[in-house]
Amino acid sequence: MTRTTRDLVRAAMSGWLGTAMEFMDFQLYSLAAAIVFNKIFFPDVSPAIGLIAAMATYGVGYVARLAGAIYFGRMGDRIGRKKVLIITILLMGASTTLIGVLPTYAVIGILAPILLVVLRLVQGFGAGAEIAGATVMLAEYAPVKRRGLVASLVSLGTNTGTLAASGLWAILLAVLSEEQLLSWGWRLPFLLSFVLMVFAVWVRRNLKESPVFEERPDVVDGVAMSRTQAEAVFQEENKSVLEAGLRQRKGKAFFLALGLRFGQAGNSGLVQTFLVGYLATTLLVDRSIPTSAIVYGSLLGFVTVPLVGLLGDRFGRRPMYIAVTLLTAAFAFPMMLLITSGSTAALMLGMIFGLNIGVLSLFSLESVTMAELFGSRTRFTQLALAKEIGGILATAIGPVVAATLTAVTGSWWPIAAMLVVYSLITLLSTILAPETRRRDLVLLEDAV
Repeated sequence: MTRTTRDLVRAAMSGWLGTAMEFMDFQLYSLAAAIVFNKIFFPDVSPAIGLIAAMATYGVGYVARLAGAIYFGRMGDRIGRKKVLIITILLMGASTTLIGVLPTYAVIGILAPILLVVLRLVQGFGAGAEIAGATVMLAEYAPVKRRGLVASLVSLGTNTGTLAASGLWAILLAVLSEEQLLSWGWRLPFLLSFVLMVFAVWVRRNLKESPVFEERPDVVDGVAMSRTQAEAVFQEENKSVLEAGLRQRKGKAFFLALGLRFGQAGNSGLVQTFLVGYLATTLLVDRSIPTSAIVYGSLLGFVTVPLVGLLGDRFGRRPMYIAVTLLTAAFAFPMMLLITSGSTAALMLGMIFGLNIGVLSLFSLESVTMAELFGSRTRFTQLALAKEIGGILATAIGPVVAATLTAVTGSWWPIAAMLVVYSLITLLSTILAPETRRRDLVLLEDAV
């Protein structure tokens, strides 16, 4: 079923808004956890324990994300992408807004942090399938020759959300006193997310279902047939297209996607998370310098992401993946030399380049390639799981490993070595994977 340019624009706006909201919600929470939550929700413990407790509530969201990926991924493959994307945006938006009206520890005692954890779990549960669902929807909506460019717009949502959350907190810290911030100011960013949620829900309610989902041979009246029903149909009607999707052994495409995800997620954890803390605590660099570098790098990403998506459409996914991963690996040690040179300009240049090549360029390619690797019958589920498992393994564990190695060696070289290893994992996956550009996304079977 064809879709108009207006439908495509609406789908692009839907994907961008949802991803922006996901990353804004998580960044709002992470900043609040670091700045005020230890004083508001955990005031009866030492400052250090309070900060640990506040950050722990941040971490539980990642556990919920995996559960959400499984639950909503399966739902999206069974009843359609649109319905799930409305549910996920409502869960994320409602839980974030409710955090803004939570009574504090001073008002209801221990129930306050308990409610905070519950809302954080709900927020993560919805977010676990949001970016995967938005990626699937955009890839399935896009014209074949511009699929990489259109699907890359999901990646821009991450920049938008992170910058919006950081900007909101920067304004609050600049204009409010600490007393105002602790009494009512901290609530404003969470309450403002309600406006974005309402707009995003409105856009998604008026969005048509993915044309690929509607064209699937195993979908009848908007619902996918069970395996038993589908097998009965292809036995009676000799539909080889159904048989190909049902008989294929799953697994290879998933592990290849996991490898593609590993480089982007691992590099992100090192460049966007670990390096900021390492420079501030170990090298005693003013925290505002690497933070500013991330902001400037994210702004440049509004050019990098669509450009890489466009080049992927022109030259193919594999050539671009090979070029980007080799460039990242080759630049890892020079980047760290720039960052640790003692020059503010060199530090910012190194981080900006590292972010755009090693993280955002890979994210742009990942958005479309992972969707193309999977067959339409399980695309949502497999993509969501690959993103979340890869994120947990690389982004969560990577900074801990980097902190340990830099402490043991007393040097920065383990950071560069890990960037090389992450990039080579993605390079190997690229070499083993087929070229997926212009693949028919209606096919039920995976690309390998």
